[in-house]
Parts: sequence; C-alpha cells; structure tokens
Amino acid sequence: MNLHIRINDEIDQRLWNAFVSAHDRGNIFQAPEMYDFFVSVRNYRPLAIACLDENEKIHGLVLVVIEKEHRGFIGKFSSRAIVWGGPLLAESADENVLDLIMDAFIKKLGKKTIYLELRNLFSFADKMAVFKDSGFVFKEHLNFHVPTAAGENPQKKLSSNRKRQIKKSLASGASIEETATLEQVDEFYRILFDLYKNKVRKPLPDYSFFKNFFLAREKLGIYLLVKFNGKVIGGILCPIFQDRAMYEWYVCGLDEEYPEQYPSVMATWAAIEYAQKKGIKYFDFMGAGAPDQDYGVREFKARFGGELVNHGRFIRINNRILYNFGKFGLKVLGKINKV
Repeated sequence: MNLHIRINDEIDQRLWNAFVSAHDRGNIFQAPEMYDFFVSVRNYRPLAIACLDENEKIHGLVLVVIEKEHRGFIGKFSSRAIVWGGPLLAESADENVLDLIMDAFIKKLGKKTIYLELRNLFSFADKMAVFKDSGFVFKEHLNFHVPTAAGENPQKKLSSNRKRQIKKSLASGASIEETATLEQVDEFYRILFDLYKNKVRKPLPDYSFFKNFFLAREKLGIYLLVKFNGKVIGGILCPIFQDRAMYEWYVCGLDEEYPEQYPSVMATWAAIEYAQKKGIKYFDFMGAGAPDQDYGVREFKARFGGELVNHGRFIRINNRILYNFGKFGLKVLGKINKV
C-alpha cells in the first residue's frame, strides 16, 4: 500500500469530517471545525497531519495546536505543541501509519517548540512502543467521566455536600442561562482572567479564543453562565461532539464574593445537567492531575460522582533548558501566590 502525508489545507475537509465522525474515538478536538477555530485565535497555530493511501482514503490523522504567549522572537520561549484526543487511526490502518504520522509531527515541530504533549482522552496502552520510539515519555494523569446518556441520573451520584450546595444556590436566587451576547462573554472572561492571574498562575489564551468560540458556538459547543441578581458570577465553556461527549475546557466562579451561591459548583453542575438533558453520553472533566501530586481541584471534581480514569499523557521534550526554566517559573509564581 502506497501511503503519503498531507497537511492542513491539503486535506479534504469532507473526508476529514467523515473520518472523525465515524471513528469510535472521534472527538471535537480532532475535527476540522476545531482546526478552523484555532486558525482564528491569536498566538495559536494549528497543524493537521493526515496519512492517506493512493485512493485518498484517510488511514490516520492528528490535529495539533502550537501555543505561545507572545509573537515574534519572544514567543519562541513559550512555544509548545498540544494534541487533545489524538492521533486517530483507522481500524484497518497498517502498523506503519502511526509511525508516518509521528515522524511528520516531529519533523514539523520538533525544532520549533519546547515540548510536544499528547493529552489522551482514551487509552493508548497498545501504542506505547511507537510513542517511546518517537521520544515520548508516558506520564500518568487522572480524569473523571460522568455518564450522562439517556437513562443515567447524574444527580444521584453527586456527593451529599454537592446536592446541598446546588439546592442552596438555587434557593438563594442563582440561575443558569446559555450565553447569548458577547457582553456576557466579556463578563465571563474578566472573571476567568482574574482567576488565572491571581490563583491559577498559568497561561490563559488570548481573548480572541473566547470571543471566537462564542461566534462559532453552533459548530463547537456552548457557554453556560451562573447569574445572580442580574450579574454573571461564574460560567463554563464546553466543546461538544455530537451526542458523544461534552468537555469542560474553562470554568470559573466568584466563589469568595458569592459564597452562598457556589458559582463554580453551579457552573460545573449546569454542564453535567445540560449533557444529561441533551442525551450526550458523558461529561469529560478534561483532567484531574497526576496521581502522585496533591491537586485540590481533583477533590472538587470527584464530588460530582464521575468515573476515575487514568489515560495519561505523552510528552516529548525538545528543549530541556527552556522546559525546565518554564517549570521553575510556574513554581515561583505558585509560591508567590501563597505568600
């Protein structure tokens, strides 16, 4: 079989969409509409790589996004490549398809990024050897999936504390609504920006990320907001893939300012409840930290009654000096935040 690689606009989007839609591991992060979205985001650059045969049938595909905090020369010091939920391989794919995709992936980005990271949405245990041969190291990383398909009752799986908080919040007058205007996106972004600046201390995408997700929400997903007395006090941004999965991408809440409304709890529950009402199979928390590290957010997510999974991540460090420098910088920021 004669296989060849195509990238970006060389890939027929109709074939691409059909491949992802039919794949049992298909997800929004590997779909062509997500490629178009990343093109529109400042300081983001997507790269799609597909392996096809002589009949232009896709046998494997990966969509990666190159992220950086700044443009130009300075941007090189923060450039990394992230893959969510890929690569995707056809059931009938030859053993060398993944090798061809990874070779192209590394050749394109190995010298242009500090590191390459695959954030697995599924298990790749059967492909460990291929990733290892490509210079990737497997890191354990936990996650929670909440079943929300028809017939499921996620409310029953909530901890008693979560049930009490949701009931108390609703009784106080808090409400959930779907984002309808860019002004509401602005309010959500301001809350999220302050959270990442003062507590999370990690990079946050440019405002164009949140604005353009809203503009393309019919193809990508949804914003759900927590409101109290007419004011946005929290919310969540969730990509959605057909009726198969809903994902937590960004969530925030003014928890200290509105302790009786529990905005972060309400935002998370709003998404789970939305997935259940729409018959979406499960809600994906998109990560709960490494099992050997303390991670307060893990306990927060665990109380929503999801199934704990450990699909892990693969990482390939291309520039050890800059990688260690970046990790040190984040640790320093975290310590400063605790003072």
